[in-house]
Amino acid sequence: MDPRKNPYAPGAGTKPPALVGRDSEIESFDILLERLENGYSEQSMIITGLRGVGKTVLLDVFREKAEDRNWATVEWEVEKNTPLGQKMSNQIRRALLQIAPKARWTERARKTAAILKSFSITFNPDGAVTAGLDVDPMPGIGDSGMLANDLTDLFVALGDAAGEQNIGVIFLLDEIQYLAAPELEALITALHKCARRALPVTMVGAGLPQIPRLAGEAKSYSERLFQFPKIGKLDLNTFARDALVLPAKTLNVQISSQAVDYIIEYTEGYPYFLQEYGKFLWDEASDSPISEAIAKEVQPLVEAKLDNSFFRVRVDRTTELELKYLFAMAQLGSHPQKASDVAKELGRSTEQVGPIRSRLINKGLLYTPGHGFAAFTVPQFDRYLLRRHSDLGE
Repeated sequence: MDPRKNPYAPGAGTKPPALVGRDSEIESFDILLERLENGYSEQSMIITGLRGVGKTVLLDVFREKAEDRNWATVEWEVEKNTPLGQKMSNQIRRALLQIAPKARWTERARKTAAILKSFSITFNPDGAVTAGLDVDPMPGIGDSGMLANDLTDLFVALGDAAGEQNIGVIFLLDEIQYLAAPELEALITALHKCARRALPVTMVGAGLPQIPRLAGEAKSYSERLFQFPKIGKLDLNTFARDALVLPAKTLNVQISSQAVDYIIEYTEGYPYFLQEYGKFLWDEASDSPISEAIAKEVQPLVEAKLDNSFFRVRVDRTTELELKYLFAMAQLGSHPQKASDVAKELGRSTEQVGPIRSRLINKGLLYTPGHGFAAFTVPQFDRYLLRRHSDLGE
């Protein structure tokens, strides 16, 4: 097939040509916005799931839908080494200017700008963020140096200004698991105050499966403040097939049912893997319908691509001991593993390997689905380790 017309879209956060299996999450988002627009409070949302299941894609869909409803949208990917206070200063400035240009600021908007200046001087003292706001800081509000209190002051002021203009503000945060514990606590506190006052300020975050636990540890009421939809592999009998078949069908190319069955079994319905497989399948096929034989011929190409990019970039961030820990987990299976069992596999005590496990969690390669257990954050990571790092088991 002509590679210039290839309809598949593998990539980091790239929207697939057929977005299927996420209707429930999209409907929940529509309800969230509509309730806030009508003056009701509603839970914010944090989407959780493994790597490659489409969390970032959903954030982009949500942004588009919010913009269509004239909401002020602010999005960014959380980074470990950028403090939340510093980043938030810039993002709230953007939100304020979306609510209204400076020439049309009301008294509430000016108050928000003044609090933002106080906040920025406290958490981003170089002053670059507030350049051009042309307001004096508001002493005593947003400048205590306590992130939870000051961010709450700022969110409430922003919500008041937005509500006056009949505009909502939504923060779209990716990789939210990288927030430090005090930062997550501050964000939850600020959103809680907005929810209590039914202000049109909300957040949709996306992150790895440990987020509900981290949020609960930060604030006990977080389970009432947030929805935590969990997304994963697509249903093998419906949505996974649609994700593979529909893009080709739009260009009058058929994929045989045998080929579809083979690909679905290999990918296990994980959205990113389906897109990678579809791309190679299209490029290598010459006739329609695409046969099972072509699907089988393509598999080594797909596997090599995944191994050299999707999987390898994660292994490259590990030390030798960390990689051995991951391999020991892979030998035990793809399901969550007890720390004591992994330690036994390595011939060490749980206490000896505990720091290794902690580092892998901090690097986002493992998460803890239950006390004493750890699991891979990357689908099929065990397969990769066993086929590419078998020497570690010798």
